[in-house]
Order: sequence, then structure tokens, then C-alpha cells
Amino acid sequence: MAHSNRHLHVSGRSWGLLDHDRWRRRNAHEFAKNLAYARLSNYDLAVIPLFLLMGQFATHGGLSRALFRCVSSFVGHWRGGIAMASVAACAGFGAICGSSIATAATMGQVALPELRRYKYSGSLATASLAAGGTLGILIPPSVPLIVYAVLTQESIGKLFMAAVIPGVIAIIGYMIVIRIFVSFQPDAGPAGPRMPWSERLNTLIRILPVIFVFLVVIVGIYAGWANPTEAASLGAGACGVVALLSGGLKWKELRESILGTAIATAMIFLVLLGADVLNTGLALTQMPVELANSVKSSGLSPLLVMAIILVIYVLLGCVMDAMAMILLTIPIFFPIVMGLDFWGLSDGDKSLWFGILTLMVVEIGMITPPIGMNVYIINGLARNVPITSTFNGVIPFLASDFVRIVLLLFFPVLALYAVHTFTG
Repeated sequence: MAHSNRHLHVSGRSWGLLDHDRWRRRNAHEFAKNLAYARLSNYDLAVIPLFLLMGQFATHGGLSRALFRCVSSFVGHWRGGIAMASVAACAGFGAICGSSIATAATMGQVALPELRRYKYSGSLATASLAAGGTLGILIPPSVPLIVYAVLTQESIGKLFMAAVIPGVIAIIGYMIVIRIFVSFQPDAGPAGPRMPWSERLNTLIRILPVIFVFLVVIVGIYAGWANPTEAASLGAGACGVVALLSGGLKWKELRESILGTAIATAMIFLVLLGADVLNTGLALTQMPVELANSVKSSGLSPLLVMAIILVIYVLLGCVMDAMAMILLTIPIFFPIVMGLDFWGLSDGDKSLWFGILTLMVVEIGMITPPIGMNVYIINGLARNVPITSTFNGVIPFLASDFVRIVLLLFFPVLALYAVHTFTG
């Protein structure tokens, strides 16, 4: 009996443990050789460069400036209204971009001059734009959500739909923060002039291309007449036409758009390959499965386990990039979450809910020190504002983020309502 336990029967042959280890290493080696092709030939990944290109075209087409002017014409006469317009414009640009960094950089160039002109405090101005930039990955389409969908075999369309209500809550939360901020420091956000209704209607007409692109992409996916890749192709083409007609897309801008898309795509795909190598090692060791079983048998409350995972994400966000966090941690945390019971959710609902929770915690890392990429990007545009002032300014926005995360943690319906309503 002891002797038979030291052998593994494979295809009718009796192999010793040493032979089995050699066989496993050889298969792992064969798998690693095909890893790059297997990953990069995935059709779903084509949506990433298309959404990135759509954001590039939107930038050159002047859509970011049109969004800011439109929102500013409606709320700019409020105290703190220009900062609120910056947040809302970031959300609108995020709906045709999908990148937090691109949203912060683009809207920073558009909104900072106006915030300076109306003598907003440097802390409020830069913090509003840095926090508003995080909406670029929360408001669909979202590149991190696409990566999460690929890693977990989840529906991209359902994830986009699940992010809508949390995204709206984020916008409202940030505007409330600005309102409270200027209530205590009125000089930090002076009111701008009230625009006549003729000017407001004129700015609304100018953002019709944004609404059109949003409808083509998002409604197309939700309605089912286009898959995410087809919708992204249509969106990129529509933004390209808008940029061309506006005169903002000449040969130089076209070359810059394609090059920028290629660089960002290459970076994401290289990180994907690195994550696949890690995942291969994890699969061979069975570490995620064993860890999930250990957590399940530990007797810990599922909510406590989720809270620990979210805290780990917050800590990782201080030292890691958002995309790297998702790629490296989802293979470990996803099996743990799927093995636990949360509010009686089905596996499909649990996957969507965890994806949105993860995205919201990851976006916090974009504005927390010492990395805080959005803070550094905005601060690079506003060199007269000390970076410590910007980090101090984002603290109230972080408080809003934590409130939103707690709400979603205890009320998963906030992420699932739209999915159940429109997909049944």
C-alpha cells in the first residue's frame, strides 16, 4: 500500500513522483511557450485599444472643452460651481474615454485655466480635478473593468451596466464634498457669472456628439445589437469623424493619437502577459484554491473577509498602479470571494458586485500618497500649487469614496439593479 501511494497512474502507466514532477514541468513549459499567443489572440482584448483610441480622438476633437463649458454654464454661478463643473465634465469625458489618467490630464488642461481665472484655491481646484479624474475608470466604458471581465470570464456589458449607478453616486458625492468645502471656506470657490439660457442651449448643442457617441457605445452594448468590440469600433470611428470635422484632427494629431494608443495598449498587454505568468505559477501550486478553502473553513464572517480584502487593496493602492493591482490580485481574491456567501447572491451577481467594489477601491489608489498618479498629473499642470496642498485637498473626496464603498458593500442592489432591470 505504501508503495502504491508513491506512484501516479496516467494513461494506463504507473509513474513515480519524480516522473510526475518532470511531466508537470514539461507541460508547464509547453504552456508557457504558447502563453503570449493564447492571451493576445483573445478577441475580447481588441476592445482595449479601440476605447483608448476613442479617448484620443475625443481629446483632439475638443469634446472635453465642450463638456466643461456646458456644465459650467448651468452650475458655474453657484459657489464652488466651476469645481463641480470640472467633476461633471470628467464624468462625461470618462463616458467616451475609459482611462483615469487620460481623463485627469485632458480635463486638467481645460478646467485649470478657468479655475485660476475665478480665483479658486489651489487645493480645491487641483483636488477636484484629481478626484474627478478617477471617474474615468468608473463611468463606463472602463478599461480596468474590461480587464476584470477577461480575467473572470464575466460579461463586459453587464459590468458596464453595474457601474452606472455607483458612478452617478460618485458624481453626486464629489459635488456634495465641494459644496461642504466652500461652505466652510467661501473664498476657496467663488461663484461665477450666471449664463443666459441662450448660451446654455448653445453649449448643449455642442455636446451632442458626446451624447451620440455615448448612445452608440453604451446603448449599443446594452441593447444587444453590438458586442463591446463592435461598439468600441463604432465609437472610435464616431469620435474620429467628430475630431476631423472640428478641425482638431490633422495628420500630426492623427499620428499622436495612434502612437498614444499603441503605447498605452502595449503597456497594458505587457502587464497582462506578466500576470499570466504569475497565474500559471499559481495554477500549478493550487495556491488560490487552497487559500479559498482555508478562508471558507476558518469560520470568519464573509463581510470581515471582504473588509480585509478591501483594506489590502487600499494599502496596495498606495504603492501600485491600478491595472497592476487588478491583474495580480484578482486570480487570488476572486476564488475566495466566490466561495463565500454574501447576502445570498448568486455567483453571477457576486462576480459583478465584487468587480465594481474592486474598481472603486482601486480608483482610491489614484489619489492616495505616495503614488497618487492623478495627483501628480494635475500637480504637474498646476506647478504653482504645492503637492501637499493637493493631497490635503483630496482627503474629503476620499471620505466620500469610503462612504460609497460602505454603501455598496451593504447594499449590492446599487450595482445589480440596472443589470436585473435591463437584462432580466
